[in-house]
Amino acid sequence: MPDELICVGALAGAFGVRGEVRLKSFCAEPEAIGTYSPLCTEDGDRQFTVTLTRPIGNGFAARVSGIETKEQADALKGLKLFAPRDRLPSLPDDEFYYTDLVGLPVSDTGGRVLGTVIAVQNHGAGDLLEIRPDGRETVLLPFTRENVPTVDLSKRAIVADPPEGLFE
Repeated sequence: MPDELICVGALAGAFGVRGEVRLKSFCAEPEAIGTYSPLCTEDGDRQFTVTLTRPIGNGFAARVSGIETKEQADALKGLKLFAPRDRLPSLPDDEFYYTDLVGLPVSDTGGRVLGTVIAVQNHGAGDLLEIRPDGRETVLLPFTRENVPTVDLSKRAIVADPPEGLFE
């Protein structure tokens, strides 16, 4: 998966009137986003050299190649920025990129398949695995060691010990 793209940030519109943008970083160390430049769109069609200029509330002010006016910066509002996976640091055994978990089957500690991870979300209170059981609505499982004792990427498997009644 060396050419796989990982979402590392998003543009949040203009910052000022001289073409700077507001940049929200999704990196564990937010300022690291600047080291992964050039960044690209999800389809890989457009590339941007990104230079962080200063920290601001909820992110950074940044210069993006090809953007010189407030109107150009505003036109990119909401654009997600991606970096090739091979540019990102490798992680310790107990950490994962969200994209590694999407698509993995989830079984309970007894081996019963609970569903498949379709997304990893975080609404401010911690990570949640969004799991789709066969033919049912999705279930949000808090992604804690207590609820998810095993993630084995080499076997492409997740073992969960969900709270009683969550998958019934």
